[in-house]
Formats: sequence, structure tokens, C-alpha cells
Amino acid sequence: MAELSTVARPYAKAAFEYALSQGKLAEWSKMLAGAANAVSDPAVQNVLSNPAVAQEDKAGIVIDICKNLDDNGKNYVHTLSEVSRLSLFPQIAEQFETLKAEQEKMVEVEITSAYELTKAQQTKLAQALQKRLNREIKIQTQVDKSLIGGVLIHAGDTVIDGSVRGKLAKLAEAMNS
Repeated sequence: MAELSTVARPYAKAAFEYALSQGKLAEWSKMLAGAANAVSDPAVQNVLSNPAVAQEDKAGIVIDICKNLDDNGKNYVHTLSEVSRLSLFPQIAEQFETLKAEQEKMVEVEITSAYELTKAQQTKLAQALQKRLNREIKIQTQVDKSLIGGVLIHAGDTVIDGSVRGKLAKLAEAMNS
């Protein structure tokens, strides 16, 4: 069976290209996020996986739950319903956001540090990352005491391990080889 992200990719790209052509990236982002939340609900998942419920009825349920769908969004739900792909909304929304961020030259960066970062430290890291990645940076921070010191940075597929724990692991590996 194909990975869900692989199956969702053409639907995400189609939604993205349409939204981009209409200048409605933000609106489609909200619509897809709302639909993803709706189909993630266990009760809705039960209905979507029930073969006794007609595809048209499944589409109607998703449309009724999602109040922020415009006519094109409703058509999109019907299209996904016709090919039994309503359950892919979370993957579609995720891929749409990735395409949107790429278009807007923005990257969401997750910084994990051993201690809480000050605003000045966050700003300095954001400026350095913006220069290195050549993109607008949106930072989310979290604390993980097990890092001992330093930071661990995730920016898309890029991982920068500047933590003491990571450096100790590299040192141990070098000594053991």
C-alpha cells in the first residue's frame, strides 16, 4: 500500500495551485486545516470508514462540519469523496502548508534548548538562520533538559545539533571507532 503522503500529494498540489492562481492561499489554508480537524475526529473517522455510508453522504457530513468552506472548497470535498480520499485531509493540509511556506519563502524552525531562550537569543538565532537558509523564519521553542546545554535546531529537513549531548555522542563515536 502506498504511503498516505504519496497518495495525498497530487490533491495537495492541485489545491495549492488553484489557491495560488486565485490569490487565496490563506483562505485555502484555513479551509484545509478545518477539514483536517474534522476528519481527525474519531466519530467522523468511523463514518468515513463505514462502507454502508454513501460517498455523497460522507461528503455532506464533512461539509456540514466545516463551516468555512466556500463553493470551491465544497467542490473539492466532493471530488475527494468521489475517489474515497476524504480521510487524507490531514496529509493534504500538511503538504499544502509546506508548499505555501515554500512559496512565501518561509520556514518554520523548531529550536530545542536545555534552558529557556531569551527574546534576544531567539532574535539572534532567527537572524543567523534567515541568513543561512535565505528564508523568512518562524520560530517555535521548547526546553529539553537532557540536552545538557546548547540547542538542537530543526528547519524542514535540516537538523543542526549544537547540543552538548550531541557533541558528547559524536566524541564517544569517534573514540569507539
